[in-house]
Amino acid sequence: MMIEEDFLVIGSGIAGLTFALKASQFGSVAIVSKDDLSESATLYAQGGIASVMTDDDSFELHANDTIEAGRGLCREDVVRIICREGPSHIRELIDLGVKFTRIQGENYHLSREGGHSRDRILHANDLTGQEIERAMIEAINSKNNITVFPHHMLIDFMTISRLDSKVEPGSPKDEALGAYILDVKTNQVKTFLSKITLLASGGAGKVYLYTSNPDTATGDGIAAAYRAGSKIANMEFIQFHPTCLYHPQAKSFLISETVRGEGGILRLKNGHTFMENYHPLGCLAPRDIVARAIDHEMKKSGDDCVYLDITHLEGYRIRERFPNIYQTCLKFGFDMVKNPIPVVPAAHYTCGGVLVDLNGQTNIRHLFASGEVCYSGLHGANRLASNSLLEGLVLSNRAVSKAALLLKSKSFNKTIFHNVPSWDYGNSVDSDESVVVSHNWDEIRRIMWNYVGIVRSDKRLRRAERRIQLLLDEIKEYYWDFKITKNTLELRNIALTAHLIVMSALKRKESRGLHFTLDYPKTDISWIKDTVLQDTTRRLVSQTSLRATSHE
Repeated sequence: MMIEEDFLVIGSGIAGLTFALKASQFGSVAIVSKDDLSESATLYAQGGIASVMTDDDSFELHANDTIEAGRGLCREDVVRIICREGPSHIRELIDLGVKFTRIQGENYHLSREGGHSRDRILHANDLTGQEIERAMIEAINSKNNITVFPHHMLIDFMTISRLDSKVEPGSPKDEALGAYILDVKTNQVKTFLSKITLLASGGAGKVYLYTSNPDTATGDGIAAAYRAGSKIANMEFIQFHPTCLYHPQAKSFLISETVRGEGGILRLKNGHTFMENYHPLGCLAPRDIVARAIDHEMKKSGDDCVYLDITHLEGYRIRERFPNIYQTCLKFGFDMVKNPIPVVPAAHYTCGGVLVDLNGQTNIRHLFASGEVCYSGLHGANRLASNSLLEGLVLSNRAVSKAALLLKSKSFNKTIFHNVPSWDYGNSVDSDESVVVSHNWDEIRRIMWNYVGIVRSDKRLRRAERRIQLLLDEIKEYYWDFKITKNTLELRNIALTAHLIVMSALKRKESRGLHFTLDYPKTDISWIKDTVLQDTTRRLVSQTSLRATSHE
C-alpha cells in the first residue's frame, strides 16, 4: 500500500504537531504516531516551557543560562534565536487555546527551575505537556488536509541513495523520499511517499533500565536516520533526571524540577542536606550536577534513594500547585504534604541526536528533524530545564518556513516516486521466539544502566561495547529471518542507539556536562567540539558498521 502526501510527519509531540499544523497551510500532511496521537514525551512534560515573559528578564539572560548549562558545547547562534523567537510562538499556543496557569488577571504564574536565573517557566499546574497536547490535537482534528495514522511505526527512510547506486548515502545529492511504516495493528508495511519529511519521534530513554520516558522512547528516529546516512551528534550526553519517584510500581514517575523550584530540599535518609556541598545553587544546580551528587551520596551511604522534602510549604499550596504529583505520590503511599518523597535519578532526556542546522534540516535533503530526536546545538553538553518544549516549538516553526520555500522553488520529479518499491517481505516467517526479544531487550537496558550511566569509565564502556556488538549481530539475524513486528523493530532500534551512545562516549576523552568518566575527570578545552557518527556505506537496512568522525 502506497500513500502519497506533500508532508510526512513522524511523531506527535509538540515538535511534530507544530510542524503539521503550520505545514497544512502549504499542502497535505500525514502524521505517523507510534501509539495514540496524544502519546508522546510531550504528554508527560510536567514542569513547563521556558520563555522570557517579564520586564525583569531578558533574552540575553535566558541565553546565558542556557549556554552556562551547556558547558561550552552550545551553538550560541541557535541558543539566541530560540530564546528570542520563543515568546511569539508561545503566544500562538495561547491563541490556539493552551491554558497556562495564571495568578492575577492576565498575569501568568512563572516558576524557576535548576540553572535559571529568573522565574520564566510557564506551566499548566504540573500537567503542562498534557494541556499543550490537548489544544494542539483539537486544532489538528479541525484540519481536513491532515491525515493521522495512529499505531504506525517508522521502519526506515526511503532515499535516493537506495535507488541510485551513483548517490552515496548522506551525501549532498541524497534526498529523502518518504519512509516505510509498519501498521502495528495489522503488521502490514505501508510505503509513505512525501516531498518533505519531518522526523519528530522523540528520544531514547528506554535504552536504559530506569527512565522517566514513555514506552515509545526507543530511539526509533535516531536509529533510522543513522541507517539512512544522517549525521548523529553527541549521543554521549544522556540527561538523568535527579528526582524520579522511588517505588517498584511507579515506573520512575517524574517528580518535576519545579518542586525544587518552589522550595523543595534534597535530604539524606538521616535528614541531612547535601547539595550545598556540590554547588552554590544547592538544590537548584543544573541537572547533571544534582544527579551526580545524588548518585555519589547513594553509593557512599548504601541507601537506595534520597528524599525530596517540600513539607515546609502549606498543604493547600502543594495540592494546588502539584495536583498530579500529589495524587500520584498518594496512590503509592506517600503524602508529600506530611513526608519527604523518596527519589532516585533516571534516564530522562537524549541531548544528542540527528544533527540539524538552524532550520532543522539534516544533511539529507528534504529530511528535517525537530525536538528530542535532533541535535540543534541548543542544549550542548547538558539541557537547561524546560528548554525542550521550547526547542521543539521554535525549530519546527523554522523547519516549516524552510520546507515551504523548498516546495515553491523546486518541481518534484514524480518518476522518482514511482520507482520507489513496495516493502519486500522476502522469505521471512512469523516468529515464535518472543522470549528472545524480551531477553535481549532486558539485557541491553541493564548493560546501559550498569556500564553507561551517570558515572562511566573506559573499562565499563568497552565491556558494554563488546556485549552490545554481540547482541547487534544476533538481532540482525533475527530481524531478517522473521516478519517484523513492533517488538522486533524496537529491539533493533534500542540496540543500535545503545551502540551509538557507547561509541560516542568512548570517543570523548574528557568529562563535560552529562558525560562524566573516571578516566578523564576534568574538562579539556581541546574537546570543545561535537562527537559525530555517520554511516555512509551502501548496505542493507540492518547493517551497523560505524564510521566515526569529529565535527568541529
